[in-house]
Amino acid sequence: MRILVVEDDRDLNRQLSDALVDAGYVVDQAYDGEEGHFLGDTEPYDAVVLDIGLPEMDGISVLERWRSGGRLMPVLILTARDRWSDKVAGIDAGADDYVAKPYHLEEVLARIRALIRRAAGHASSELRCGPVLLDTKASKASVDGQPLKLTSHEYRLLSYLMHHIGEVVSRTELVEHMYDQDFDRDSNTIEVFVGRLRKKIGGDYIETVRGLGYRMQEPGNGGGTAEKG
Repeated sequence: MRILVVEDDRDLNRQLSDALVDAGYVVDQAYDGEEGHFLGDTEPYDAVVLDIGLPEMDGISVLERWRSGGRLMPVLILTARDRWSDKVAGIDAGADDYVAKPYHLEEVLARIRALIRRAAGHASSELRCGPVLLDTKASKASVDGQPLKLTSHEYRLLSYLMHHIGEVVSRTELVEHMYDQDFDRDSNTIEVFVGRLRKKIGGDYIETVRGLGYRMQEPGNGGGTAEKG
């Protein structure tokens, strides 16, 4: 899952970004409204953390431009605690949730998890596909109750597939949501990670849909042309 953090206070931006990375997300950072708007307008994000008080372009204007341009990613705005008007303006502009400063990192992480779950149509913090369980709160996965030892890339891959159970996800989409903007992206590496993940999970829960990409689901529940390898 890929997150954009738009915050002009570099210390706060770093702290929040580090916490998100530790929680298993890929993070891009912007420090003013113009840069944030450009990234949000041109890159695919699973969620955005957007400060209201930004230089160059304020957060409300950034959000309004995204929404008027058809950008639908969940947005969590950061507001001053005593500025209730900012909260109202943010929600009216298209924000999905807000957190007041000063905030606790755990609260921001919890709200981000909830926004991403809801956007994918999930209500629980635990996602399940047969015996495969992904605990988004703890950033851990297991099969039949046995913990899986996953690398950061393997966890990101499993997380994205589990959030989109039953959907065909292209290699390009996986690359866009597993790596930040500065990563030297190569869709061929996705096949390597899929192969490793299949071995650790066991069973045929990750299908290769010929010419289209991959789909996570319980064997026998899908349609279309699929193959194991």
